[in-house]
Amino acid sequence: MANSFKVVDMVTKEALRIAHEKLTFIGTVDRQYDASFKDNGKGKQGATLRVREPNMYARRQGSRVMDVQDQAETSQTITVATQDGVDMRFNSAELIQSVNSGAAFDDLSKNYIEPAVSVLVSGIESDFLAFASKATYNVAGTAGTGITTLVVPGSARAKLNQGLAPKDNQRSIQMDSTTMGGLVNGMAAYFNPSNAIGEQFREGLISRTAMADYYENERLWTLTNGADVTGTTNAAAGVTNGSNLVGMHSTVAIADQNVGMVFTISGVYQCHPETKASLGVLQQFVITGSSGNDTTVSPAIYISGPRQNVCSSTGAALATTDFNSKTLTFVGAASTSYVQSLMYHKEAFQFVTADLPIMDDSQKCVRRMKDNLSVRVWMASDIRNDELLMRLDILYGMAALRPAWACRMIGSAS
Repeated sequence: MANSFKVVDMVTKEALRIAHEKLTFIGTVDRQYDASFKDNGKGKQGATLRVREPNMYARRQGSRVMDVQDQAETSQTITVATQDGVDMRFNSAELIQSVNSGAAFDDLSKNYIEPAVSVLVSGIESDFLAFASKATYNVAGTAGTGITTLVVPGSARAKLNQGLAPKDNQRSIQMDSTTMGGLVNGMAAYFNPSNAIGEQFREGLISRTAMADYYENERLWTLTNGADVTGTTNAAAGVTNGSNLVGMHSTVAIADQNVGMVFTISGVYQCHPETKASLGVLQQFVITGSSGNDTTVSPAIYISGPRQNVCSSTGAALATTDFNSKTLTFVGAASTSYVQSLMYHKEAFQFVTADLPIMDDSQKCVRRMKDNLSVRVWMASDIRNDELLMRLDILYGMAALRPAWACRMIGSAS
């Protein structure tokens, strides 16, 4: 029994060590551990976690008389209900020998644990990058034009600043190797080997420049635009204050509105989150789905109140009728695919893990946590084939609580 526990414990620790190195994207976002699942896997809040969003207020101007505001608190729900894993089998002699020999365990890690954890992490990161990219409505760059200078990252940086993302050392960029190669080739002087001690064991780190760490990642999400990217909003677009619905189906078929496509509406400008002054650029919206004949978008449209996020070009307040019969401009060409590079602040996205239960044969079931990542390894014997079966599992959820602190970067068609 002692040897069985030792083997599983060693495998669990090794899995977490390898995961730390492989988590190119997840390792740079806000990682949370849901303690409500800690009581032997019995979640006290079910399979969801409610996270409060920051409060927003309106300024009182030119008067000493109080204008008391209600607390308009909002929250998002993170569903911690996705369980992924990798399943393996070993000859019993292989594992028992690995306990008594450090060299043998190194072989075990190299031949089995590392490739198993790599494929697990790669799949989860790919799903999370797709989720995060689809939730991000800011886009910088020109579709069809390669990213070969720091102009596009600079524009993305400005988008984060306008969204009030903290100007600290927790901003990162994820690029595929083709895009990174073009950028480094064009700006070689800015991409010397990184000296970031805290990230020296994180795969893919290229360098830090222009207030961001640059990572090379082949798991980036690719957006394919629908077959129709021209049109207007409906004559009655159906926009209401605080709504995430926009009517456009009469000119752009819902079948051509792929989730993740980004567009602007003529005359609808982005305003500063605090001063409410026009930022001089059209507000970008991302398609998140459909509801009946309406398109669902992010961010929700606020034309007044503390959460106001749109205005006219001069900063004047908009009316709901200002959204009717307006020209839509989509990012990118019809039926064309674009790899979505991503700049973000660490707290734009959240990756939450929770404990899975320790089973009755606990001497062969181990759960450990590192970097707020909870992993369980469970081993059981197959007496007929003299084998040891092993499964490695992680229970997780993901959220985009502050998508304004992220920006996609679009370049050449893929």
